[in-house]
Amino acid sequence: MKRLCQVFSVHRSSYRYWCAHPKKQSAPRIRSVAELKRWFGLSNGSAGERSLVTLLSNSGFKASRWLVNKLMKEHGLVSRQLPSHKYAKAETEHVSIPNKLNRAFNVNAPNKVWCSDVNYVWTGKKWLYLAVVLDLYARKVVGWASSNSPDSELTKKALRMAFESRGKPKKVLFHSDQGCHYTSRSFRQQLWRYGIQQSLSRRGNCWDNAPMERFFRSFKTEWMPRRGYENTTHAINAIHQYIVGYYNRHRPHQNNGGLSPLEAEHKYWKTYNKVASFS
Repeated sequence: MKRLCQVFSVHRSSYRYWCAHPKKQSAPRIRSVAELKRWFGLSNGSAGERSLVTLLSNSGFKASRWLVNKLMKEHGLVSRQLPSHKYAKAETEHVSIPNKLNRAFNVNAPNKVWCSDVNYVWTGKKWLYLAVVLDLYARKVVGWASSNSPDSELTKKALRMAFESRGKPKKVLFHSDQGCHYTSRSFRQQLWRYGIQQSLSRRGNCWDNAPMERFFRSFKTEWMPRRGYENTTHAINAIHQYIVGYYNRHRPHQNNGGLSPLEAEHKYWKTYNKVASFS
C-alpha cells in the first residue's frame, strides 16, 4: 500500500482517513437506487437508461439519463437490449390484397387498426410459433396464441382472442404480412364473419409491418433467454408474463409519450367519456 500511495502521490494518512470515513449516501439517493433496482428487476434486466428514466419519473423519482447511467454502472446493472437494426426493403410488390394501412401507424383511437405477425421461439427440442395481435393506438397486445405449427389455426386463435377481448368491435382494419396463415381462405372467412377489413404488406417488406417487428424484437432482446427456453411450458409461461405482467402494464412506449399501453388506453377512455358526457 505504501508503494501505491507513492505512485499516485497520495499521503498514507489521507488514504487511511478515506477508508475510515466512507461517503454516506443521502436517504433520497438510497430510495432512488432501490426504485431503480425494482424497475430493472421487473423488466427482467431489459430496461435501458431511457426506459428507466421514464419509469422512475412515473413513480415520482426525478433522475436524468446521466444519473441513471451512473447508478447502473455503480450497481452493475447492464441492460440486455441490443443495438437497433435496419429492415431490408423489398424489390417487388404483391397487389392482390392492397396495403390499405400504407404505414399509417399512428391512429387516433383504439380498435381502429390491428396489426399481426407470427414469430418463433426455441423450446429445447423444437420451435414454438407465436401469433400476436397488436392494437396500433397504444401498441397494446390484444390477442395472442402459440402452437407447434405456423398455420391458419394459430392466427385464427389469436384473432379470436383479440375480437372477443375487445368487445367484438366493427370496422377494424387488420394488417399483416403475406404469410399463408393470413391469406388462407379459412382465415379470410373469419375476418369476413367478424366484419374486419384486411390489409397486407408488400411482399418481403418488413417496414410495412414495423410495429410488429418492433414488438418481437423487444420480446426477444428484453425477455427471452439467448438460447430460448427449456421446454414449451416455460416458454408459454414466459410469454404470458411478458405480455400481461410487463409489456402491456408497465413497459413505457415512445409512441405513448412514455406511458405503458394500458396507461395510454386508460387515458384515452377517460378523456373520451368526459367528452361524451357533455355531448
